[in-house]
Amino acid sequence: NPIRIPWIKNGKLPVWMAAYGPKALALAGQKADGFILQLADPFLTEWMVRAVRQAATDAGRDPDALTICVAAPAYVGDDLAHARDQCRWFGGMVGNHVADLVEKYGEHSGMVPEELTAYIKNRHGYDYSHHGRAGNPSTDFVPDGIVDRFCLLGPAEAHVEKLRRLRDMGVDQFAVYAMHDARESTIDAYGSDVIPALTS
Repeated sequence: NPIRIPWIKNGKLPVWMAAYGPKALALAGQKADGFILQLADPFLTEWMVRAVRQAATDAGRDPDALTICVAAPAYVGDDLAHARDQCRWFGGMVGNHVADLVEKYGEHSGMVPEELTAYIKNRHGYDYSHHGRAGNPSTDFVPDGIVDRFCLLGPAEAHVEKLRRLRDMGVDQFAVYAMHDARESTIDAYGSDVIPALTS
C-alpha cells in the first residue's frame, strides 16, 4: 500500500539493493533504483554491473538509470602487509555470502564467477562474534590476493587509480569502510588527496 507523508510533495524513495548471486543481480536490474556491490574488485565489478544492467534492459528499463555503488574497506598507508591484516575481515564477511552461493549453485556452475568463489575452499565455519572487526580469527582462510582485490589499500595514489578504474566501469558512488586502526588517517587522506583527485 502507498505510504503518504503529508509534508512531502511529489516525493520518491529510491530502493537500493545489494547482490552477488545471479537471481539477486537480476532482481536488482529489474526493480531497484540503485545497486550496491560490497567489493572493489574490477573484474567482479565489471561482471556484476553488466549482469544488473542487462537485467534492466531485458525488463524494458533504462540500464543507465540505475545508480551503482561500490562499498569496500579503504586503508591508506605504505605498510601493505599491515593494511591487509587490518582489512582481512572483509574477505571473511564476503565469504559468508559466497559460501551461500556455492551451496546453492555449486562451485563450478558458471552461474557465479570462480574469481569470486574459489577462495573459500579452505573456509571452515565463521564466528559472528568477531564480525566486521580487524583481527577476526575466522578469516585466516582469506588470502592476501583477495584482500588486495576486494579492498582499497596502499598509498592514496593507489586508491585514486583503482577508484578511477571502477568509475570508468560505470560505478557512480563509493562507500568506504574504515573499520581498522588507521580510521582517522585514512579519512583525512581521502579528504585531502583521494576525493580532490577524483573530482578535479
